[in-house]
Amino acid sequence: MKKLPIVAIIGRPNVGKSTLVNRLTGSRNAIVHDEAGITRDRLYEPSFWRDRDFLVVDTGGIVFDDDSEFLPEIRQQAMLALSEAVAAIFVVDGQTGPTASDEEIAEWLRQQSVPVFLAVNKCESPEQGLIQAAEFWELGLGEPYPVSGIHGSGTGDLLDAVYPCFPPVEELPEADEEQINVTIIGRPNVGKSSLLNALTGVSRSIVSSISGTTRDAIDLEIEHQGQRYRLIDTAGIRKKKNIRYGAEFFSINRAFKAIRRSDVVLLVIDALESITDQDMKLAGRIEDEGKAAIIVVNKWDALEKDSHTIYEYEKMLRDRVYFMHWSPIIFVSALTGKRVKSIFDLIQTVAQEHRRRVSTAVINEVIQEATAWYSPPTTRQGKQGRIYYGTQVSSQPPTIALFVNDPKRFNDPYRRYIDRQFREQLGFQGTPLRLIWRGKRPREVEENSLNRATRV
Repeated sequence: MKKLPIVAIIGRPNVGKSTLVNRLTGSRNAIVHDEAGITRDRLYEPSFWRDRDFLVVDTGGIVFDDDSEFLPEIRQQAMLALSEAVAAIFVVDGQTGPTASDEEIAEWLRQQSVPVFLAVNKCESPEQGLIQAAEFWELGLGEPYPVSGIHGSGTGDLLDAVYPCFPPVEELPEADEEQINVTIIGRPNVGKSSLLNALTGVSRSIVSSISGTTRDAIDLEIEHQGQRYRLIDTAGIRKKKNIRYGAEFFSINRAFKAIRRSDVVLLVIDALESITDQDMKLAGRIEDEGKAAIIVVNKWDALEKDSHTIYEYEKMLRDRVYFMHWSPIIFVSALTGKRVKSIFDLIQTVAQEHRRRVSTAVINEVIQEATAWYSPPTTRQGKQGRIYYGTQVSSQPPTIALFVNDPKRFNDPYRRYIDRQFREQLGFQGTPLRLIWRGKRPREVEENSLNRATRV
């Protein structure tokens, strides 16, 4: 794999940058909503044109001479995106025409070393679009390209102009093909973006005490000690009853999709607020999706504590999130960086366990020893449960099929006992373990046994 060149999308608020990004990348990951300031952080999406793969980075709307709310941080994110790009696409609104803000951004872009291409968006009519685009020659950035982010018209001509900026494939640096996808989730204001910045050592996500600062699912590829990671910061997830249709609704959907495409999920909890019902619901979502997970207790530096606090806190967590007893817990401070880098070691461990496969012979040894110590239950009619054999049928998460005479003869306590035996004997730290109890007639078991003996 090669490290792909980056094209930055730049412009003032509400000119349709995210709509154009979705059109260029063929995705719907950038949130599009009729409200200024929806995009705040840098959002990277893969794209393809002719014979070349590249990344498109969406940025927030740039406003100069205004330091209210998140505007200074949005400008910083746009500047960082521009610094790593091979080309920039300056998006303007063809229906509105040139504005003073467009002229300010154009003047700033002329001072940058990166090539700039002018995309006049919202030109839905080909004939009218040429007239609309002609007004933007006055910005002094070369030929304006009329495009429509909604319909896709004109985007081919725009990409043809950008194409020569891509370096030859043979000159692109190599990238490690094996990477671990890590999603950071949690309630609003628990420190997810601060944790992402602490893990990467760069200011990738905007950090603010204002709830709902992060809206998109923010992807960032990094390398740590030879291992590549894709870290995904997500919007804070509130209770469903408090969510209204709009930007927050789309943000939370992006967060849930990020969980599905991850290998490992970091569930961030605020140490000052302990664990809430919403945290437990998020933990249940991770378990249902079958993802490896680490519980990260953030803001540990701000909590008054003694030598017993950490043990009492961990016991409280284990009692509340009992269904994720398999997940490791780490206490960190994203603000000071304490123990943050140790998260990488845990990520590698749980990712390996999530992908691990165990031979059928080893699984059956565990079953034989477990049933010898604790026999399967017997019904009132005197019929005893019997486990014939087991085999791992899949990974991510590890899934073991147990072939038994009758699944109904195995009650919940015995099933939990078998689950515990597998974990004690085989590990599987940090990952859910799925056990499938399948009924099987004795004759089929005998035939399978004979077949296996014949093969041997």
